[in-house]
Amino acid sequence: MEKFEVTILGCGSATPSPKHYTSSQVVDIRGKLFMVDCGEGTQIQLRRSRVAFARINHIFISHLHGDHCFGLLGMVSTFGLLGRTAPLFIHAPGQLWSILEKELAFYYPDLEYKVEFLGFDPAKTTVVYDDRSLTVTAFPLKHRIPCAGFLFQEKATSDHLDREAADFYGVPQWDYIRIKEGGDFTTKDGTVIPHSRLTTPADPGRSYAYCCDTAYNPAMIPIIKGVNMMYHDCTYAADDADRAKKHFHSTSVDAARSAMEAGAQRLILGHFSARYSDESILLNEAAAIFPNTVLAKENLTVSI
Repeated sequence: MEKFEVTILGCGSATPSPKHYTSSQVVDIRGKLFMVDCGEGTQIQLRRSRVAFARINHIFISHLHGDHCFGLLGMVSTFGLLGRTAPLFIHAPGQLWSILEKELAFYYPDLEYKVEFLGFDPAKTTVVYDDRSLTVTAFPLKHRIPCAGFLFQEKATSDHLDREAADFYGVPQWDYIRIKEGGDFTTKDGTVIPHSRLTTPADPGRSYAYCCDTAYNPAMIPIIKGVNMMYHDCTYAADDADRAKKHFHSTSVDAARSAMEAGAQRLILGHFSARYSDESILLNEAAAIFPNTVLAKENLTVSI
């Protein structure tokens, strides 16, 4: 099975602290790297995680609070200093361009690569990226300002060729791809060997949902139903539910409830408030409801 993994670069909330950097992570799907949010310190964490800068071609920004995007301009600068020539695609709420365009014109008028801004409306569910192997969908979260989550959905590969069956029926190598993609095979005597007899089913596409900076949000559940893994806002413990509601964030219980209702296989808790010196309270509260739960931490890589 090909690579599908998430590397956490920052999982704190609001401001950097000695314990946590602000929000950022990298999703690696079949060798393609996608950055999700870009808080302060992202570049340092990329180096600590040994993530190759040059392979990041798409950056997704969930919303315009600084702890999710203040590292973006520095990333653009570093890419230029490293001699980047490939375009950089930034997917973000459309309002960001009015700010970023001026910053780019002021600081980097001679940038030697192109920054392509692809704005979207965070209040709507929208496909913001699509290629042969992956679809990324932005969907509304419930926060103080318009904010999007992101669903990464891997597309299923072709069926697997059963080599023993192929050899038995005399399928030539040059016909393997057609058979894997659904074709039948006709032998020399005219017998049609169905595709199902020559292959085994493809691995189902895997999925990952990024749901950061949100209050409990049942409206997103149908969109991410059946997700393999989700990262969910867990800013507060259960006894701080009033504070979470006031600031449009989630408690550990909210995160676990969301994972359970979505039928997720695994939950990663993140976006922790600095008020907790020991985050095991968050893990214990969530795991009591949704057992397959882990705490995010900087430089943690989790595979699907």
